[in-house]
Amino acid sequence: MSSQGSANFFQHCYRYLLRLILIFHYCLVKIFKLIPSKKKSIQPVRILATGTFYSDHWLITHLRPMANAVNCSSLTMVASVPVPELNKVSGVYAPQWLTKLLGQVGARLVYFTWVAITTRPDVLVGFHILVNGLFVVVLAKLIGAKSVYICGGGPREVRGGGIETENRIFNRIGQTDYFIEKMLLKSVNEMDLVVSMGTSAIKYFKEKGVSTPFEIVPGGFDDHLFMPLESVEKEYDLILIGRLSEVKRVDRFLEAIKLAKRSLPTLKAAIVGDGPDKDKLQGLAKKLGLEQNVDFVGWQDNVHLWLQRSKCFVLTSDSEGLSQALIQAMMCGLPAITSNVGDLGDLLVNDVNGYLIDDLTSDGFSRAFISLFTVGVGFNQFSQNAYTSTKNYSVAEVEKQWTEIFYTF
Repeated sequence: MSSQGSANFFQHCYRYLLRLILIFHYCLVKIFKLIPSKKKSIQPVRILATGTFYSDHWLITHLRPMANAVNCSSLTMVASVPVPELNKVSGVYAPQWLTKLLGQVGARLVYFTWVAITTRPDVLVGFHILVNGLFVVVLAKLIGAKSVYICGGGPREVRGGGIETENRIFNRIGQTDYFIEKMLLKSVNEMDLVVSMGTSAIKYFKEKGVSTPFEIVPGGFDDHLFMPLESVEKEYDLILIGRLSEVKRVDRFLEAIKLAKRSLPTLKAAIVGDGPDKDKLQGLAKKLGLEQNVDFVGWQDNVHLWLQRSKCFVLTSDSEGLSQALIQAMMCGLPAITSNVGDLGDLLVNDVNGYLIDDLTSDGFSRAFISLFTVGVGFNQFSQNAYTSTKNYSVAEVEKQWTEIFYTF
């Protein structure tokens, strides 16, 4: 058998092993479902959550308003890295010996299971279905708790069997697998609540027959930090914030700047974030002659300050939910230019607070850059509209939303 044939054979076996595991998982869910659940309206609720996150900002925007809900007594986050200090939030971590034995993710999930069984919280929360949500739904049935799946990545978390995600278990299946997708959808359908960042995930799940209750909760942001500051000098024309991975298509952003330089020779951009493609993207910027036009500044704890120093927020992604960075940027009064994908259109209205780009090419984005800065489309009005469109995303408003959600439990 050739090396290619061997690879295909082992990939085939791997895919069928995942299918068997998901069948076993779903059987456990149905068996544990026979266990009586806790009585409704146990208030206040104790929450146990787990997930993988790449920045404190992402975690804070979800945990703080959830924990500050009037009817939440405590929120415990099982994590692999330190959890930021927040009111009513505590971070717990797997012991070192377990991490050495199983790795960070394996140890975290095993420890999450142990904490769930021994402390019996009222609500279990998993960020992303793979694989945190899968653990949450089966454990919630076992201990009689409510299960909440926070879908941060939109339909691609499940679509095609998870092949589009960065999850190292599921993106190795090699090809779209509709059976795995079907089993993941069955697990989602067993959740007590799915929390989505925007409308696209809800539409996808409903079209696939999922009847679980849904809520749109993109997160709560500190409007004392994320706010316009007119006194700050605008150093950057464009700013992109995100993980430097393939789906974000930062290469498209760089190529668009190269094209726009013909009309805007002093165009200046900041790229805030880190990720597996950073070195490759820095090399591309150098190849395109953008050393003086683009600053790669890495992850930043003070994202609001970078936004306040910028004029326009950009996302050139192939896929997005409702981007937290987009919300933060608009709260700072930045109009936006983004791909017309996923949930970005839930907040960004074309020709009102920015531009939604259908032509997902460097040329399509470069034309939008030039239009915003040279054609006189009413930049100040765009900026004001961006700011006013984010009124419902403050911490206080999202706290109220979580309070209402927990009352239904």
